[in-house]
Amino acid sequence: MRTKQVNLLTSLVAAVLFSFSCFCISRMTQLSNQLINCRNHILEFKDNILHLRNKSEKTHQELSVAFSQIKNQFPGREHLSVHSAEKKVDENGAGSKLFEVLKYFFPHLRKVDRIYPDVILSKEKTGASFALGISTVNRGNHSYLKQTLTSLLSRMALSEEKDCVVIVSVADSNGEYLKSVVDMVTKKFQRQLRAGSLEVISIPTFFYPSTFQDKPSTELSQRLHHWQMKQLLDFCFLMLYAQPKATYYLQLEDDIIAKKKYLTQITDFIHNITSNNWFYIEFSAIGFIGKLFKSEDLIDFVQFFLMFYKDKPIDLLLGEIFRIKMCRSGESPEKCLDRNKDTHIYYKPSLFQHVGTRSSFSEKTQYLKDVDY
Repeated sequence: MRTKQVNLLTSLVAAVLFSFSCFCISRMTQLSNQLINCRNHILEFKDNILHLRNKSEKTHQELSVAFSQIKNQFPGREHLSVHSAEKKVDENGAGSKLFEVLKYFFPHLRKVDRIYPDVILSKEKTGASFALGISTVNRGNHSYLKQTLTSLLSRMALSEEKDCVVIVSVADSNGEYLKSVVDMVTKKFQRQLRAGSLEVISIPTFFYPSTFQDKPSTELSQRLHHWQMKQLLDFCFLMLYAQPKATYYLQLEDDIIAKKKYLTQITDFIHNITSNNWFYIEFSAIGFIGKLFKSEDLIDFVQFFLMFYKDKPIDLLLGEIFRIKMCRSGESPEKCLDRNKDTHIYYKPSLFQHVGTRSSFSEKTQYLKDVDY
């Protein structure tokens, strides 16, 4: 009897040990697989970091080459002021201080000593009545910038030209595109450059959050959202640069035309407004085109746009900030607009028409027209 009990106990212990061994082997196998997966993730992360570093270095090299080519191509021209990212601009630092606001929204900029666009062509004009801002990116074989600048500059009086500054902001890391813009501007608009009425700046890639260096999403909606976010940031950077240059800031795009004497009509309209309490004035019904702001208010607008740049396109956020600041709680949008008709002003007919069919979002073709033009 005792022998049977011993054998039974031995068998039970052996079964327990065998089960435990199987369990340990299984756990060790799982742990090994997890370690292998972890190692693979680390290697993949390392490859991504190396890719981003190489891409950043390549972009920096392209821009450096473009800057060098610009310097060599236009030596000694009186009106040309070329600055690389390393060259000091805006000696008094007043303009660059405005860009400090970016550090509140983008942690990667907090260790950057000086945040300022690369000023390519500029007479550093200030004290103007109007600053006209145009952000431009490479659209491949389609470009409307020359047509846009020709329309804007040819349809203002010489006295108006002297009292404004048109700022072209190249928001594209492609050094060849930057060079092509500079080449076109210096050949076509020499008088405006000499007068300081036309400037070209470039937005450095380090301004943007690191997510803008990620591989494009496979989802169209995500790529569109990424484009809308970048467009908003491009406009904000341009607004900050333009803020100290003029009394008013007019937001335009690089694929529009203007009506004859448009600046005269804008000036007359502003002077005839009975109240100076207006929030912004719309001189076009499309998107963010033709929106006029008081330069003193631009910082408030920029801060609001940056706060919600991931949530909505900039033209929709413009409507949101109006409702937040001007509409009463529980008030209908229609009643709010009627009550604030002297604050949010629509000018008709529109002074600017959208002419581009190839969108700056490369996957989009659009035939959008302002019916009030």
